Amino acid sequence: MEPLEIFKVKTKIPEEAEAYRSILSDVISDLGVANSIGRIYVIITPEDSLFQMAVILRGSPPLIKTSDFADVSVGAVIRNEIQIVLRDEKYLPDLLEKLWAKYGRGKVIQRDRKTIDVVVENIDAEIGSIKEMPIFDPKRTLLSKLVEMAIRGAPEGFRVRYHSLNGNEFIFVASEDAMKPEWVQQGHQMLESIKGG
Repeated sequence: MEPLEIFKVKTKIPEEAEAYRSILSDVISDLGVANSIGRIYVIITPEDSLFQMAVILRGSPPLIKTSDFADVSVGAVIRNEIQIVLRDEKYLPDLLEKLWAKYGRGKVIQRDRKTIDVVVENIDAEIGSIKEMPIFDPKRTLLSKLVEMAIRGAPEGFRVRYHSLNGNEFIFVASEDAMKPEWVQQGHQMLESIKGG
């Protein structure tokens, strides 16, 4: 599936649909989510105070673990240290937070910008644990961007909202009025309609 393989916006007035499509295109571009979205379907019904969006993502980004951006080995100075040498500093704050939470600040020593030593009791048990430690979940960031995209794309004042991310499927419904179960169900039906193309 290519990015934005399907991009449908429906309203009762065709000119409005094109205006909303343009707004959504700008928001998608601003948030940098175009490459994550495969298909998007939006129905805007201002007379019913209703905005519905269904999105199929291209794929779920995997969890980032320590071994994805750092080399983990037995420390050179003392035998009970594990040394982490960063290849990419982007995840350093997240890594430090996880290490501090697990081992305590006193056992996590940052030697320089790219080198961290962790004092452990059992090197054999902990080295694999540190290599496989999940550090960053891009799916959480993507979900927040999708919700922001939907909120920014919805008409002003549509503050009653429902959203759901299930695997690669995202649904968003917004209104000025109390949420009706059938609106959410229609969002699921929209999703089904774009699954097959």
